[in-house]
Amino acid sequence: MKSSINLCFVCTGNTCRSFMAERIMKALLKKEGITFVKVSSRGLNATGEYSAPNACKALKELGVNSSKRKSVKIKKFDQKTLYVAMTSAHKAKVGGRVIEMKDLVGHDIFDPYGQDEQTYLSCAKQIYQACQVLTKKLKTIGGEQ
Repeated sequence: MKSSINLCFVCTGNTCRSFMAERIMKALLKKEGITFVKVSSRGLNATGEYSAPNACKALKELGVNSSKRKSVKIKKFDQKTLYVAMTSAHKAKVGGRVIEMKDLVGHDIFDPYGQDEQTYLSCAKQIYQACQVLTKKLKTIGGEQ
């Protein structure tokens, strides 16, 4: 039986950053043929809102699944999941194994909530860059050959 990695992106509301990171990461993993990673996203304060329209537009611009969905609140942390926090502040609130985007690209991922399409696209491009770094690291870890 092949081992698998559970990866969960975390931000505040799960309508922008972590939502976009989940979709981008899934697309990159599929492109690379990496099947041993299960990807999800959650928000520390998610309330069941739908994905931000500009987040969906940014994903579409990047050629990634842009269908909207409701945000999901993180209810518990487990030691089997690797959490990826968008900021240092999010990392401080996550229990369990956690890294932050700063570990991947050198800076936190800013919150585009309520901003214009270009701001969301800029944020999505930063997330894409971080997910590319993470994908390369996962590729070197292996799990399937």
